[in-house]
Amino acid sequence: MSKSKLIRLNAGRSRFQMRVAGLAFRDGHVLVHRAVHESFWTFPGGRAEIGETSEETLRREMQEELGADARIVRLLWSVENFFHYEERDWHEFGLYYLMEIPASFPFDPQEIVHRVQDGDNDLEFKWVRATREALVALDIPPYFIAEEIEDLPLTPRHLVWRDGDLDQG
Repeated sequence: MSKSKLIRLNAGRSRFQMRVAGLAFRDGHVLVHRAVHESFWTFPGGRAEIGETSEETLRREMQEELGADARIVRLLWSVENFFHYEERDWHEFGLYYLMEIPASFPFDPQEIVHRVQDGDNDLEFKWVRATREALVALDIPPYFIAEEIEDLPLTPRHLVWRDGDLDQG
C-alpha cells in the first residue's frame, strides 16, 4: 500500500477520508479492533486507495490486518460520518459490509485473538457480543451501528451521521 494512494484530504483543521469496514460474525459475536493507543474500538477496515473498489479495499485490508481472505457478503450501510477526533473535524464517507472470514481465524470471546503492526499502529482484535449493550459499553463508533447490530438491514441503507445524533433523538 502506498500512503500517497490513500483517499484522504486535509483542509486546515478539517479532514476528509473514505473508509471501508467489515462486520464479521461468529457464534453471536462480532469482530472489532483498535489501535492500542486508542480508548475506543472500531470495525476492521481502512482507507480506500485511489483506483480501488470498496470491496477490493476491504479484501486488501483484511489480508493486511488479519492475514485472511475475506468474503464480502453484502453492503449494509453507506455513511456520511461527521465527528471530531485528534483536534480535527472529520468528514468521512464510510461503507460498511457484512463479510465472512475463514473459520481458521481464532475465536475466543474472552481474549485478544490477534495483534498486528499496521503502519505506525499496533492493532489488536477481539470478538464481542453482537448486542447493542456490548457495543455501547465498548464505545464503538459510528454509534448508530449499536442500534442496528441485532437487526441488520436487509438492503443497503444510507445515513448521514453526526456524533451526538443519538443524544439529540
